[in-house]
Amino acid sequence: MNNYMKVAFHLSPYDEMQTDILVATLADYGYECFEPTGDGTNAYIVEKDYDAEAVKKAIDESGVNASVTWNAEKIIGVNWNEEWEKNYFKPMSIAGRCVIHSTFHTDYPKLEYEIVIDPKMAFGTGHHETTSLMVEQILREDLRGKSVIDMGTGTGILAILASMCGASAVTGVEIDEDAYLNAIENVKLNDVGGNVTLVHGDASSLNGIAEADMLLANINRNIITTDIGRYAAALKSGGVMLLSGFYVEDIPVVMSAAASLGLEQALYNEKNRWTMLKLLKR
Repeated sequence: MNNYMKVAFHLSPYDEMQTDILVATLADYGYECFEPTGDGTNAYIVEKDYDAEAVKKAIDESGVNASVTWNAEKIIGVNWNEEWEKNYFKPMSIAGRCVIHSTFHTDYPKLEYEIVIDPKMAFGTGHHETTSLMVEQILREDLRGKSVIDMGTGTGILAILASMCGASAVTGVEIDEDAYLNAIENVKLNDVGGNVTLVHGDASSLNGIAEADMLLANINRNIITTDIGRYAAALKSGGVMLLSGFYVEDIPVVMSAAASLGLEQALYNEKNRWTMLKLLKR
């Protein structure tokens, strides 16, 4: 069981959007889990990957419009399921059709789709706007008989839902080893292993995966704009790409990267300024 460093970030003045910007940057530096606080966020990273100088660099790169102070403390290996149950992860209903809960939950609604997630330190329980936006759009799509790639699968929640919605084959790609192992556990919990394949790797892994009818990527703007060429190449002509992990204001930046790749904007949805962007490949 890994030991972690808990880094508490305090923003003055506090602003939720500025905190989210900082969180997105910290995710690029290997921080795996974020716990909202009244004036910022607690961020967790495996102890061996912690670097105080990298924290300072991440704050500078984020460009947040606030004064940021921080302090770090070592967290001895703990049962993260218990921590999530006590502090954060509660059963969640999305669009009145999908309920997301963990093995330790007993009180939750019975809906069309029931996803069991034991998140540990992997991001993606449905509580963040980006995940719920992606879930809502997947529920609107017709995935029956379709092949799907889920980039940055995290807990595996979107890959699991795609399988439940009738996808013929789903491949989840995850660069973080702990998240990858967690996704394997969650796929087993939901008994969808028959058509869900998980790959430990980054966007270069797409070279060995057959072109898909749909590609999902709920990551962050910088990674998406860097890798969108690989995403487009992994998508069949006429295929659908669903992207999230960024703000409405970032859509022009994403579309600038997508424009030369035969990707056209079909629609977008938003929640608290976070957005889900649907693209079609010509």
